[in-house]
Amino acid sequence: MFLELDGHGPHYAQLTRAIKAAVLSGRLASGSRLPPTRALAQELGLSRITVLAAYEQLRGDGFITGRVGSGSFVSTLQLTPALPPPESTVAPPSRYAKRSRAVHDRMIPLLHNGLPYNLQYGNPLTNPALNTAWGRELAHAAAYTPMRGVGTQGLEALRQQVCDYLARRRGIKVFPENVLIVNGTQQAYALSARVLIDENDVVVMEEPHYFAAYQALAAHGAAIHVVRTDNDGIVCDELPAIAPRLVCVTPSHQFPSGVVLSLPRRLQLLRYAASKQCWVLEDDYDGEFRYDGHPLAALRSLDNGDRVIYVGTFTKALFGSLRLGYMVMPAALRQDFITAKYYSDISSSGIEQTALAHFMGNGGFERHLRLTRKELQARREALVDSLRRHAGDRVDIVDTPAGMHVVVWLRHYDYALADALVALAHARGLGLHPMAPHYLKKPPRPGLILGYCSLSPSALREAMKLFGECLDVIDAKARGSLHVA
Repeated sequence: MFLELDGHGPHYAQLTRAIKAAVLSGRLASGSRLPPTRALAQELGLSRITVLAAYEQLRGDGFITGRVGSGSFVSTLQLTPALPPPESTVAPPSRYAKRSRAVHDRMIPLLHNGLPYNLQYGNPLTNPALNTAWGRELAHAAAYTPMRGVGTQGLEALRQQVCDYLARRRGIKVFPENVLIVNGTQQAYALSARVLIDENDVVVMEEPHYFAAYQALAAHGAAIHVVRTDNDGIVCDELPAIAPRLVCVTPSHQFPSGVVLSLPRRLQLLRYAASKQCWVLEDDYDGEFRYDGHPLAALRSLDNGDRVIYVGTFTKALFGSLRLGYMVMPAALRQDFITAKYYSDISSSGIEQTALAHFMGNGGFERHLRLTRKELQARREALVDSLRRHAGDRVDIVDTPAGMHVVVWLRHYDYALADALVALAHARGLGLHPMAPHYLKKPPRPGLILGYCSLSPSALREAMKLFGECLDVIDAKARGSLHVA
């Protein structure tokens, strides 16, 4: 059976996509019998667990059906007949469009949707009480939002609240005229690329890194230069000798490793930026959530040269559908960023800005943050304690007391065993997410990002128990003492 895996993500996800493509293209007709899992695993050089997980996903999506004693068959689907390719009469796409298509291949698919224990990272905590409070704020805002719009830079009342918040919580002194309201962190990266980057300009990113930031910058034509991180954050001694245009960092809680950029490294990075006359983008994506005392001062608070572009988001602090964030702009770039924002979408939603400004002004935002920190800390402790109990010395835990996820490194595992672990966990209802997609070059050993926002403490304890059981099965298979069915 000819199936071509695309090389992106876990093997079971690659196999799922390959079979779906074969069905949708008509290469696998309705009613066709699929090979037995053991035979297909042997033919493709995969584990049988991987093939079982792919078949289970295809069955859940309705692409195949199973008949007891007979095997698995392609479902009867009403497919749109393929049209002949159109004449090549249209102009070719722009270089930007071509680059965008290329870097889109690095998109990390959302896996494990619908599983009872999905340790998805990046999603904020769901707080049912916030729905009611936000509904009240939107109703209030509907009566007070200017009908003419709020301007490209953002509602002044919200920009003032951002300034007050940053002064109290992040040690940043800033004035409303240097704050720009944007549609989340992703737009902040896109605007930074538009303002600062020409094709083939060097941009430094941490390794590992936030893959969506990589996409935004690479699509714009940046030459990405990754610099490794260690327990003190980005290794400044390895920054390039050639002057980059931009250095992108997550100093308060490096994504995804979780380490904090040490004070000596922060000062070294600022000296580097001054000497190279480059800019630094500080992505403070979850700086609100530290569980060992007061939040750390931001890198921007140490910046006497006005070279740091500070980016914050309300999406992680409140809820995912709120596409609002903010940028603290260096004075030299202020008008350029405002103009780029105008050409992008003129302005962000006025009603949501009004609601958020009022919510921050009446203390609701910080009350919500206090409750969220308390709940996230309880969930983190449940996950880490249960992980130590059920995984023991088979994993190394990066236990930084901040954020919304925990990174673990698998001891004595290669990537084949890690793929088998992810596939087995999926088959048993547990969603695990690999670290490797956040690297340009895979690290020497596999790791996992375990998000804990979406599950209660009790559910996290059950998830870690299941994780330990999956480790037992894979370990036994590796020793050759157990046949995995």
